[in-house]
Amino acid sequence: MNMKLSVIIVNYNVTRLLRNCLFSIQNYIKGVDYEVVVIDNASTDSSWNELIPKFPDVRFISSDTNGGFSKANNQAIDTAQGEYLLLLNPDTELEGFYMKDLLDFADSQQNFGCLGVRMHDEEGKFLPESKRSVPDMFNSFEKLFTSFRKNNSKSYYRNDIGEDAVAEVEVITGAFLLAKKEIYQKIGGLDETYFMYGEDIDLCYTFLRNGYKNFYYGKASILHHKGESTIRNEVYLERFYGAMQIFIDKYYKETKPMQYSFLKAGLKLRHQIEKIRLK
Repeated sequence: MNMKLSVIIVNYNVTRLLRNCLFSIQNYIKGVDYEVVVIDNASTDSSWNELIPKFPDVRFISSDTNGGFSKANNQAIDTAQGEYLLLLNPDTELEGFYMKDLLDFADSQQNFGCLGVRMHDEEGKFLPESKRSVPDMFNSFEKLFTSFRKNNSKSYYRNDIGEDAVAEVEVITGAFLLAKKEIYQKIGGLDETYFMYGEDIDLCYTFLRNGYKNFYYGKASILHHKGESTIRNEVYLERFYGAMQIFIDKYYKETKPMQYSFLKAGLKLRHQIEKIRLK
């Protein structure tokens, strides 16, 4: 019997969250032939080693250097046996017996690219990045400069699609991203130019550019302990806004110079505002 699914988790200094994530996989993935691969991205906290005897069925890989989220995922995926890949953040927890349904849904779609689910935080608040559009001049302006009020940009965070809906979307999140291994590798996988942030948007866009379809599956949900593994400091801001810059350099600089100039100026301004807020 061929293995159906490989769950890929990149860990960096979040042992407690990783433990909960692995327990949730054990509890909720039923009726599917699957494996779990955890790659530790040179954590400074070695306590993740204590999980190895607790989860004997999980394959743990240790990376000597932290080359970023994309590189670690691609390294682990090279060892994966499953027909499908599930890129899963260690700060997430599955919440239902829906994995077989998701795989059946993916199998039923022509030109399946990737699929994401409904995410919420510890308070049960829906996380709008569960379903998004590809950044362009219009929705990026809205996101960059109206989020002081509230992050509810209609065109960027697809508010026209219900939280519990199943629908085609452009962008889902890398915190839970289901894709076929063969197609993932065919389109080049996660772009390793991105250290952290932005690589999921790029991957979703690459699926679309290659004629594949991406889906939001709101009937399934995960808990995302958002930001627990991220310290919002200047390093975070550099990486976050740097990732957006990589994206627009790659897709807009040559083909849409006017949009490129606008987006570049907007990113720079928002980055400066955020830096001032930190002080």
